[in-house]
Amino acid sequence: MTETANSRPEPDARRFGGLAVYGERRTFTMLLLGFASGLPNLLIFDTLSAWLRDDGVSLEVIGFFALATLTYALKFVWAPLLDRTNVPVLTKWLGHRRSWMLLTQAMIILGLWAMSTLTPQTQLAGIALFAVAVGFFGATQDIAIDAWRIEAADDTRQGAMAAAYQLGWRVAQIAAGFIPLALAQYYNWNLSYAVMAGLMVFGVLGVILAPREKTHIIRPIPVEDIPSRPTLEKIEWVVRLGLIILAAFIIGTGLTDKPDALLWGGGLVLSEGARASITATVEQSGLVGVLNQLGYVIGGFGVLALACWPIPRFKTRPGAYLAGSFGAPLMDFFVRFGKLAGPILALICLYRLADFVLNIMNPFYIDLGFSLIEIGEVRKLFGVIALSAGVFAGGWSVARFGLIRTMVIGAFMSPVSNLVFAWLAAQGHDLGALFIAIGVDNVASGFAGTALIAYMSSLTSIGFTATQYALFSSLYALPGKIIASQSGKIVEASARAADAGGPLSGLKGLFANVPPGTLVEGAVKSGVTPAGLGAGYVTFFLYSTVIGVFAVLLAFYVAARQPRVEAEYAAREQEPKP
Repeated sequence: MTETANSRPEPDARRFGGLAVYGERRTFTMLLLGFASGLPNLLIFDTLSAWLRDDGVSLEVIGFFALATLTYALKFVWAPLLDRTNVPVLTKWLGHRRSWMLLTQAMIILGLWAMSTLTPQTQLAGIALFAVAVGFFGATQDIAIDAWRIEAADDTRQGAMAAAYQLGWRVAQIAAGFIPLALAQYYNWNLSYAVMAGLMVFGVLGVILAPREKTHIIRPIPVEDIPSRPTLEKIEWVVRLGLIILAAFIIGTGLTDKPDALLWGGGLVLSEGARASITATVEQSGLVGVLNQLGYVIGGFGVLALACWPIPRFKTRPGAYLAGSFGAPLMDFFVRFGKLAGPILALICLYRLADFVLNIMNPFYIDLGFSLIEIGEVRKLFGVIALSAGVFAGGWSVARFGLIRTMVIGAFMSPVSNLVFAWLAAQGHDLGALFIAIGVDNVASGFAGTALIAYMSSLTSIGFTATQYALFSSLYALPGKIIASQSGKIVEASARAADAGGPLSGLKGLFANVPPGTLVEGAVKSGVTPAGLGAGYVTFFLYSTVIGVFAVLLAFYVAARQPRVEAEYAAREQEPKP
């Protein structure tokens, strides 16, 4: 952060080789808050889809429930509200960030409890309504937790805070994925969701234990010189807020590659021709489909900018408020980093891209001949341990070596670790090789994820913390969500090219001595030879490594210049103002 969040000087985070940060109260608190963050996320779709299917709901309707998770991708839309608004009564008692955390947790508990009283067969609309509400307040809780985490600790502790958050989040995902199913098996789904509502008490405990952040700064938006026009202002607010909602639906359509959000949001406004056109553009495949997705996202941000843009040569209070709420945090970022702001945003977008495109890993393991039990044991049990080790190492590295160095190391780890899957493909059905590949990849993913969270946290400013971090966290997953849709097509196209005798055919020799049965069933499904499918997978993993190189180059570029840019800005701020 550009300003420290604590009035008392922090002890040196490098004590005991950087491990001391894991023994601090704030770090333990982040475990609880991370758990509270991860719990509702899984319950509103993944676990909920099992409940719905168990009660006979169609797959088409279940797919529609995925829209409830869109709130997590779109949380930057209402993040300024958490920067600029106090919670009556609670803010005086708990402080700005903790009051928002407690409020959202109360709403999540109520939402989950309400879901536990309903039955999908007869009250599906009610379950959908409360699922969306839980998603909205879950995403809002994330905004508040992230802002508190950043404001309650200095930069040297952000790695440990991010590590604790991720560990708590992973535990919640395991709990939300296993406990409800087990309870439903022996009792019923209603009890499952009632118990999940009760488990949110760990989040409430985290709020109570959390140290109070420094007094929150609400940056003023001067409107005294703008005349009040009550009637016109009401109309303008309706129009601007309508445009913001429309922007959210458009961005959501691009992120999900499904027209449901925009079609549902458009309601009766859209004609049949417009609805058909939207459906056709979204459902296109290949490069055109990717470009259409990107177009929707860019267009949505354009509508959002229009909604917040002041009316030219005519000052209004709604225009000033929205420009200050959305525009000021962006302006602050670009003023602080100048010409380096663009490369930093590009680095955030590309940093985890090499990981995000790996969305076909379960089919890959199945094609190699591994059983579902083998995959589950290695990925879900051993994989969680390896991921936790990477997360822990990332937090330690930030405390020991600093943010910038850790960020550069993390940029290397994701693409380089992908090479181990190309090696695994050539080993075939070898359980020991599977342990090695998943272990290496999960350690690298945990480290890189912690490094990125800590780095993004350091880029925020006091007063704009919630808005800036929500935008960063939405941006970093954006390219991966779009490009990952092409992963399977790249594998199969490369396999066909290898079988056709092109340059990729040389990779088929890697599969001359793989164990019997490796890639055979998958090759039949894809209409290629087993060696050709293997060559397709190797090509894909090499491709994922190559796209990760861009993040490595950007990391070096930013790391070489950011300390100087920050020093220059700090010097300008210390100069006497005229």
